[in-house]
Amino acid sequence: MKKLILTTVASAAALGAMAQSGFDANQLSQSDLRGTARFMSMGGAFTALGGDMSSLNQNPAGIGIYRKSEIGLTVDFNMTNSKMTTNGGSFTNDKTHVYCNNFGYIGAVNLSGETLRSFSWGASYSRVASFDRTYSFGAVTNGQYYGPSISTSLSNYIANFSNGYSEDDLLDSKDYNPYNSNVDWLSILAYNSYLINPGAGQNSYVGLWQNGTQGNAGGSVRERGAIDEYAIDFGGNVLDIVYWGIGFGITDIRFTQEANYDEELTGARVPNRAADGTQNGDAYFNLSNYKRVTGNGFNMKFGVIVKPVQELRLGFAIHTPTWYSLQQSFDAGTNFSFSTGYENQSQYTDYGYYEWKLRSPWKMMIGVAGVIGSRGILSLDYQLDSYNSMNISDRGSYMNYDFENNEIKNNFKAQNTIRVGGEFRVTPEFSLRAGYVYQTSGVDKSVYNGGTEVYLSGTNPAYTVDDKTQYVTLGAGYRYKGFFADLAYVNKQRTSSYHAFTSYTNVANEFIQAPRFDLKSTDNNIVVTLGVKF
Repeated sequence: MKKLILTTVASAAALGAMAQSGFDANQLSQSDLRGTARFMSMGGAFTALGGDMSSLNQNPAGIGIYRKSEIGLTVDFNMTNSKMTTNGGSFTNDKTHVYCNNFGYIGAVNLSGETLRSFSWGASYSRVASFDRTYSFGAVTNGQYYGPSISTSLSNYIANFSNGYSEDDLLDSKDYNPYNSNVDWLSILAYNSYLINPGAGQNSYVGLWQNGTQGNAGGSVRERGAIDEYAIDFGGNVLDIVYWGIGFGITDIRFTQEANYDEELTGARVPNRAADGTQNGDAYFNLSNYKRVTGNGFNMKFGVIVKPVQELRLGFAIHTPTWYSLQQSFDAGTNFSFSTGYENQSQYTDYGYYEWKLRSPWKMMIGVAGVIGSRGILSLDYQLDSYNSMNISDRGSYMNYDFENNEIKNNFKAQNTIRVGGEFRVTPEFSLRAGYVYQTSGVDKSVYNGGTEVYLSGTNPAYTVDDKTQYVTLGAGYRYKGFFADLAYVNKQRTSSYHAFTSYTNVANEFIQAPRFDLKSTDNNIVVTLGVKF
């Protein structure tokens, strides 16, 4: 599969390491429930409400609700837990982070016109998404390795898509650097690490796994970074019935991933290149990958809120895609040893760098909110994110991404989000709030289960697919004259599946199921917002 794709997108560079995939696009297009403490405590169900600093990132018409100016600051204390469940047991990782979720200014001026009652403008910084996540499986205790058992090897997957390359194409010698050729970098790295070895046919290769092989796997992934958005919005109030808004967003993205995967095999097909062949033996190898992506993007938002009667509000907003220009750097290395004398050896790829473009999904949201007397609010939102509309392109316009964009349409789908929020004013100064969010996956179920062969780019064959996400939120707020303070607690539960590499069909037309493990991430956030209206 991968060899076919390389032929399709071939260029003057080592495209096996450089071409992007839908999983790269999906990973960089995520967003979280983030904003002010009031916004988060009500599950973000503000499409029809507005009147909050987070309106600048959701429905810009919400800025039209303002009749006074405001300055606010939000701090988020995040405690995250990741639990990987495998056939070798469960493995957990805990991390704590502190973020500045949001700060900004909204100005409002009341007008004397009969039609246009007020005009508002605002500027804010917001953290749209955090990539911070660490998870692992397999460990060494008292000098003894333990971890999930596997039924195939990553080396066999690499050997399968490397068929067709000549050994001269893959060999790293003193007078030839194969990483400068139009050959997949993972194939080159695996060949020079003895993870794949020449097979019986010409330009054919075999991996370490054979009949009778037994093995265990281990791995770890550490992801860091965030998407930040700097928003400028304008809005107004028409007849105290229609509130409109338009927003401009400049995004800053940074993502770093450090990934490791290792296998310990017994009864494997290990190299014996002195005899120009292979033999039975034991093997260990580790594949480490580093990737960093940075860049900037631009988007626009349009929205309207209609208040036909005092007790009812209807909201609608649409977000254009974010158009990103990205820079990516990466490298990979192996550490390997075999019972045939190849002990503690290492190999490394060159250091890669390239630039590309990403168009994220467009978004549409509708909302309805009811005001119950002067003390209660109940709000309901629906949001659609079109992950199957993502698009990858090359900044130099010399690479064709038709195959990858077609895979995006086949493997990704629309993501649906339901948000419910409520607020009850206990006293004129003190309010209680609660909310709930349910979000479906934007990835096809067969991809999540590992039943589909997918295209992966670069030298890291592993990928993680998120399934459903749920949030339960609580909060409280205090108002005194122009000062306000809000507090929120947010519990986020996300289920995912980790794939060491893609399942695939081998040269014998057999479908090989790759190792797949369940991952559950739990985030607990304590969010505080302080602000002044004037």
